[in-house]
Amino acid sequence: MNLFNSWLVEQPIAHRGLHDKAAPENSLAAFANAIDNGYAIEFDVRSIADGTVIVFHDESLSRLTDNDGYVKFLNKADLSLLSLKGSEEKIPTLQEALDFIDGRVPILIEIKNDGKVGDLEKSVLEILKNYTGDYAIQSFNPYVLEYFKKNAPHILRGQLAGFFKGQKLAFFKKYALKRMLLNSKISYPDFISYEAARLPNRFVRKYKKLPLLAWTVKSQSEYMKVVKYCDNIIFEGFEPNI
Repeated sequence: MNLFNSWLVEQPIAHRGLHDKAAPENSLAAFANAIDNGYAIEFDVRSIADGTVIVFHDESLSRLTDNDGYVKFLNKADLSLLSLKGSEEKIPTLQEALDFIDGRVPILIEIKNDGKVGDLEKSVLEILKNYTGDYAIQSFNPYVLEYFKKNAPHILRGQLAGFFKGQKLAFFKKYALKRMLLNSKISYPDFISYEAARLPNRFVRKYKKLPLLAWTVKSQSEYMKVVKYCDNIIFEGFEPNI
């Protein structure tokens, strides 16, 4: 399969959906906006206390809801009690998101897992097994990609990477992820998703045979700067004039 002729490079990818104040990030409303405008959709998944896989970026609830606490302590029944800030939108489960999108546009699923790999990934695979639309997974964690390579090699895998400046991350993790040192030993990605502000660089040049996505592009001017170095963008806050 030539990924340079695939959906990965054909449609700009809306970061957490095409979101705004009325349609919060990672909500069904944001996904509807992306679908209506013909964009592929990127969203995040993580698991909660009862094993339900939900679509939500943060570990904490505080930024995106009016509640404090940590997502990992929620149960599925709690989701109906929480609204995403500024809206009546709820936190969707992965199954609800897939049912809603229903193959109308491709999806890029970021798996948020900084801990032990296995349970979340197995659940995601089980949920995806009957999904017939176009999709791929990506993660910063190379061991997540290793799991999918071993257990579902047919699913496209993307290695997320960047410089992580100012982020609370152990030095050795920053060093390895910045340089993608585990690509040829652990993750064996089908494509690369790299921090847009750090393109071009010598680390991505080694992977010219793989499609390169730039994240997260936040303006037309940033798009114009980075477009010559990448094959597609993951964007938010504007609609790219291609």
